Amino acid sequence: MKSHKVNAVLVDDETLDLQELASACAVPPTWVVERVEAGLLACHSSGGEMRFASAHLVRARRMATTERRFDANQEIAALVADLIEEV
Repeated sequence: MKSHKVNAVLVDDETLDLQELASACAVPPTWVVERVEAGLLACHSSGGEMRFASAHLVRARRMATTERRFDANQEIAALVADLIEEV
């Protein structure tokens, strides 16, 4: 199993739970849930629990950073993340 650290968060073939993703993005869990419910951030369900892959972590961090730095709303932040992913 491959693994490496991303800002003190271990990222490997395993997934992150809601609290781990929120902590890695320096946001409250409600921030993550709101974006999942809005369809702006994907997750997998495992036993009724939200699980996030490393790609979700990267996207969530981009969105959180865009919202903070530019005072952007969640839809604009998601669009910025989409455009960065395409490049």
